[in-house]
Amino acid sequence: MSLNPSLEKLLQPRLTKYIPHKPTAKQSAFLLLDSYLDAFYGGAAGGGKSDALLMAALQYVDFPNYNALLIRDTYTNLAMPEALMDRADEWLYHTDASWNSENKQWRFPSGATVSFGYLDGPRDHLKYKGAEFQFIGIDEASDLRWEQVLYLFSRLRRTRKKTVGDDNLISLVPLRFRAASNPGGLSHEKLKERYIDPETKDIKKIFIPAGLDDNPYLDVESYHESLNELDPVIREQLKNGNWDIRNKGRLFDRAWFEIVETAPVAVNTIRYWDLASTEPHKKNPDPDWTTGLRLSMDVSGTYYIEEVRRFQHTPKNVEQNVLQTAQLDGIAVPIHMEQEPGSSGVNTIDHYLRYILNGYAFYGDKKTGSKYDRARPVSAQAEAGNIKVVRGAWNKKFFNELELFPEGIHDDQVDALSGAFDKLALGAMPGIRILKRKNQEKHTYKEVK
Repeated sequence: MSLNPSLEKLLQPRLTKYIPHKPTAKQSAFLLLDSYLDAFYGGAAGGGKSDALLMAALQYVDFPNYNALLIRDTYTNLAMPEALMDRADEWLYHTDASWNSENKQWRFPSGATVSFGYLDGPRDHLKYKGAEFQFIGIDEASDLRWEQVLYLFSRLRRTRKKTVGDDNLISLVPLRFRAASNPGGLSHEKLKERYIDPETKDIKKIFIPAGLDDNPYLDVESYHESLNELDPVIREQLKNGNWDIRNKGRLFDRAWFEIVETAPVAVNTIRYWDLASTEPHKKNPDPDWTTGLRLSMDVSGTYYIEEVRRFQHTPKNVEQNVLQTAQLDGIAVPIHMEQEPGSSGVNTIDHYLRYILNGYAFYGDKKTGSKYDRARPVSAQAEAGNIKVVRGAWNKKFFNELELFPEGIHDDQVDALSGAFDKLALGAMPGIRILKRKNQEKHTYKEVK
């Protein structure tokens, strides 16, 4: 049954003469999202991600003053065969568009441009400070630093024209941020959280999943054979677009931690803070988190992670939250805080001791050695099944960070756990030292003097 011509027209995305072939069904869905600022095209390898981004960038190049930007993580990946720049050259070389090799930019008769860039270094996003684009597309977004991805939203804008004429046509062009990626990589969890996970995604952010079978231009059978040679995790990510599987770090597995409803009466309890005093902002939309982890130990020597408090605030708000947490814990719970090196770390601990946590058992904690080495003792206990976790809304993000450590973006919760365990396990505070005897179920205890 054929569609009504008017309805069929509505289901066709806007195309220009610079797009040389018909979009696939998934690509068409992606190109029809003009009313959505933010959309993501991702999943299995071979789903036509790069083509989808390039098509989207070219949809409005017949409009004066239209500017599009296409981004990858490195120039090498941007320029290699069949990557974005090579594909654009194939499509545009024999058209009336002209290439500027110095600026890595195609210019069209309308005056519109499509530029190519990369975000290799930690400050590369600042190259675009002051620039104005109506379209920004990021290929393999999972390979980029997440704070740099978010920064590019600040470059997505258009000037409101007061005059009537061709220059004013730019007001008819939608502002669009488009990303594409396979699972895996540096920003895997951020992409999953923003676009895919039903518990965390915003309904205004659209995800178009695509895989090998969605791309009729691909030799699917031979590509399947190639992907079958990969290790199981990468194969599942690239072949099936699985966002729920990924390579873990080297120290933690969430399966080691039993989830319990409540912690038993503790012999010792500690609250440990890993401090940060920064709010998200344009230059760094995802700064470090201030994290306070409460850890207890029962008479059998089992540890319980009772609660994790985590926030990104100004120094004043951080102080208020730390104090409020101490009030809720009560004065019987000692408080330790990681002390940064140098005089600034000394001053911070002194400030909290005198003015914020006066009246509480509060201690600064100077650290030595790498974060990885400091986490190894608590990792060993977790693998042995000696650490349990009290059920809470914070559990999922806690386990996500632990499993990615030390390759993940953040490690504040790992640092807080390592610090708290160090204080309980090594007897740095009054309590009970556990003497575990081999091949005996029963333990004996000795008061630490």
